[in-house]
Amino acid sequence: MDYEPTTYPKRALSKKKGLQKKTKIMLSILLAFLLAGSLGFVYKKQISLFLFDAFAAKDIKEKLDESYEAVGHEPDPEEEVSSTEPFSVLLLGVDPRGNERGRSDSMIVAVVRPKDNRLLLVSVPRDTYTEIIGYDTTTKINAAYSYGGAKMSIDTVEHLLQNDIHYYATINFNGLKDVVDAIGGVELPITYVIENKLASHEKLRIEPHKPIYDGKDALSYVRYREDSDENRTERQRIFLRAFMNELFKLKNVSKVPELIDIAGDNFTTNMKSDLILSLAKEFFMKDSLPTITNYMLHGEGFRTDAWYYAIDPEDLTYTQQLIANWLDADITAQELIRPDLRK
Repeated sequence: MDYEPTTYPKRALSKKKGLQKKTKIMLSILLAFLLAGSLGFVYKKQISLFLFDAFAAKDIKEKLDESYEAVGHEPDPEEEVSSTEPFSVLLLGVDPRGNERGRSDSMIVAVVRPKDNRLLLVSVPRDTYTEIIGYDTTTKINAAYSYGGAKMSIDTVEHLLQNDIHYYATINFNGLKDVVDAIGGVELPITYVIENKLASHEKLRIEPHKPIYDGKDALSYVRYREDSDENRTERQRIFLRAFMNELFKLKNVSKVPELIDIAGDNFTTNMKSDLILSLAKEFFMKDSLPTITNYMLHGEGFRTDAWYYAIDPEDLTYTQQLIANWLDADITAQELIRPDLRK
């Protein structure tokens, strides 16, 4: 008896092929997970970065492009810094009210040294009495933002510190709460109750000794203002460190697209998206978080028509030298000025 091959209806044959294709896909995914698991202990960052590039980088780049805002103070194309050269960023914490631009509630000059995995944060007290470049007046430095936005702030800080400011980034405090909540909160060294008591200040209260602080508490922590400018700027730098600690944990890498989406209108910068992504990868692939060095311009308060902060001339000179030292690409990590060793 001759053998006759079994014939299947076309519909059944199509279903069988579809099932085989799905099975192959599932086996491929399973194999990929097994491979990732077996190599994860050694190559977990490389795998995370590969997955990031494959599935998230394009969307994140598009989101970052939406946050790009040139202010007429951008490096020439030939002079744009790479992701390994030292550069400076003026970080402006802003609190707009309604249609008003508002003042910059915090001002921090960050000098980034990607190759050395180091970061210098220099706080400029918001009440610093100085010349506002482009407005022909002398008043609190945080007024520069309300008069002329990020560009006037950059010009004024450059004039005060006598060093180039390559980029700026504004962070709207209204978005800080949601971003902190998205990464699961931050650890903050709060050992006593922090509370605004003056009727003229926004009411806030933070309980001490919590293992993790949510976005509401984090926002209150950086905005609390009933002790001193020095303590306030120190809290802002502590928060930045705590936020970076959480952000660079592997468990939060997958949340980067969500964080960028939350930032939305709450974040603007004149740094190109390609540079931001290159920097993020540069720091992520390091064996440890960046070493952060903190400093604040010192002086003392005085009152005339309002309360101001007069910068000590000697400390201003020291700060100018400190920033210039960190911006010098020829300076090695061992040659960097360390404020903590200052006599």
